[in-house]
Amino acid sequence: MDTKITRIKELVTILNEARKVYEQEDRELMSNFDYDKLYDELVDLERQTGFELAYSPTKQVGYELLTELPKEAHSERMLSLDKTKEIEALTEFLKDKEGLLSWKLDGLTLVLTYINGILVKAVTRGNGDVGEVVTNNAKVFRNIPLKIHHQGEVIIRGEAVIKYSDFIKINDKIELEEEKYKNPRNLCSGSVRQLNNEITAKRNVNFFAFQLVKADGLDELTTKEDQFIWLKNQGFEVVEYVLVNGQNIADSVKDFSEKIKNNDIASDGLVLTYNDLIFSSSLGKTSKFPKHSIAFKWVDEQRETTLNYIEWSTSRTGTINPIAVFEPVELEGTTVSRASLHNLSILEDLELGKGDTITVYKANMIIPQIADNLTRSGVDKYPHECPSCGGETDIRQDTEVKLLFCTNDFCQAKIVKAFAHFVSRDAMNIEGLSEATLEKFIDEEYIKELDDIYKISQYNDKIIVLKGFGQKSYDKLIKSIEKSRKVKLSNFIYSLGIQNVGLSNAKLLCKYFNNNLINIRKATRNELLLIQGFGEIIANTIYHYFSIEKNNIMVDNLLKEVDIETETVDEDSQILKDQVFVITGSLLNYENRNALKDHIESLGGKVTGAISSSTTYLINNDITSNSSKNKKAKELGVKIISEDTFSNMLTTLSE
Repeated sequence: MDTKITRIKELVTILNEARKVYEQEDRELMSNFDYDKLYDELVDLERQTGFELAYSPTKQVGYELLTELPKEAHSERMLSLDKTKEIEALTEFLKDKEGLLSWKLDGLTLVLTYINGILVKAVTRGNGDVGEVVTNNAKVFRNIPLKIHHQGEVIIRGEAVIKYSDFIKINDKIELEEEKYKNPRNLCSGSVRQLNNEITAKRNVNFFAFQLVKADGLDELTTKEDQFIWLKNQGFEVVEYVLVNGQNIADSVKDFSEKIKNNDIASDGLVLTYNDLIFSSSLGKTSKFPKHSIAFKWVDEQRETTLNYIEWSTSRTGTINPIAVFEPVELEGTTVSRASLHNLSILEDLELGKGDTITVYKANMIIPQIADNLTRSGVDKYPHECPSCGGETDIRQDTEVKLLFCTNDFCQAKIVKAFAHFVSRDAMNIEGLSEATLEKFIDEEYIKELDDIYKISQYNDKIIVLKGFGQKSYDKLIKSIEKSRKVKLSNFIYSLGIQNVGLSNAKLLCKYFNNNLINIRKATRNELLLIQGFGEIIANTIYHYFSIEKNNIMVDNLLKEVDIETETVDEDSQILKDQVFVITGSLLNYENRNALKDHIESLGGKVTGAISSSTTYLINNDITSNSSKNKKAKELGVKIISEDTFSNMLTTLSE
């Protein structure tokens, strides 16, 4: 049986690759005859074994759009694992017992339920007590079996993950740096919890089993390895593991730490569990942890290096952001030589100067960051000229952060990035217009104003002969442009690039004026100040923007090209009305901060960047940290809550 299942997996991979190349790249990996022959073999093997993969080409995937993910309580609380960073603690844990050491994958934990061989339910871990039902999405994972040959009830726990290679491909398609996904774990979390499983299907989510919770009629399985072998024979992929004892545990940990440098799946450590199932079940659990397993967490790999210089990059809003350029070092298996510093405040806090000795690491093993400056020679002078246009610069204070600005309204970098912002995902969502492509179109004078994007077809013959373009690329671009003509008012307002008006503020603005653009454009400063969460700065920038004739002409020209969709708000769903949130730190349950912001705003809440006396909650999973936001919240009496507490609060308010 296992040989046939292996062949099924091979055929699914081969046929899907052949179909993708044929449909997307207009070339053939094999003849139609060979494809049909392999397809027929796959159909026959699926019939013989009763085993079917979710991503098999024999399946017609039924995409479905949900309005919300239903919640479901777990039959028993899903506990976390006790943690250590010391190998000696692992040796002490094992004593004279045999253990099983495996990856602790950094993804989203799921519980799968099969009844008589059919996948009937997939539920996220959630807060350990209650998870979200994501069965619809699990059915479009790359490697989850829809059917297995074991009858009766089977319950499996495992980790949903997106591989680094797929994560990089997805991020490469996103033009603006600030809109790229932070790490595979957050991208996976958002992908698994999508309301539209067609989006999930495009994200190449994989599932790796790590625990057989229940399987009717399998009393003969006495070890953890027996369970893993049984799961593999059913067609599941399981986490990579080795058997260990007190003598070889240290060497095994070292082997895993070497493998992670080239591993395609994110891992934040290892899991050690006793191999003997009867012994494991006899140990019981504490209120927080089971006693049969322990997690080994990686220590962040840090390297010392020398800061060569600070590079400055101009954004669409005119902020000039510092980037640290240092002597190349190896981190987590790759060479890094640059790290974003985001703003002047961070630069000053680190007291960075040319030649300083710094320590660098990769946040979440992906994003290069500066951990510390060991020599602190002090910040060199800030540039008086914009690195892009040579215009004068100006230092401004924005809430708690100090920023450097280019004052030239005609700065080329600002113009290109303003166009890039207009076409970005949360704005008009036009795919195929990278900054490089926009720069070409601007240089060739195909586009001078934003509405020219919608008239680009008049340059068809010239565009298809541009380097990097062709008829197929052009056709995809035109299709995306046409699709963008229907847009929500909040996305349209955001696309205009009004300073201090992010998507969340655009939504608040539209909601207050009942999605009436005419009234928004005529609004006075005093009217704008009545919007909850809007202060003098935001009110002034919106009023100032629509008081400029050039801006109004641009908006009028755009309105000739696009249709604003009518949005309605269900007042009964606004359970967070009048509540103000600030989000900080790493997220566990949401794809990124924008996803959490969108959720809060959809429920009537407001999200701001800085804590004030009007803030209702600070969401931070590290509640006990001494971060500046935590300190500020405590000073002002603002309650600090974790994501799990936030989710529980929503459940209570919805009842």
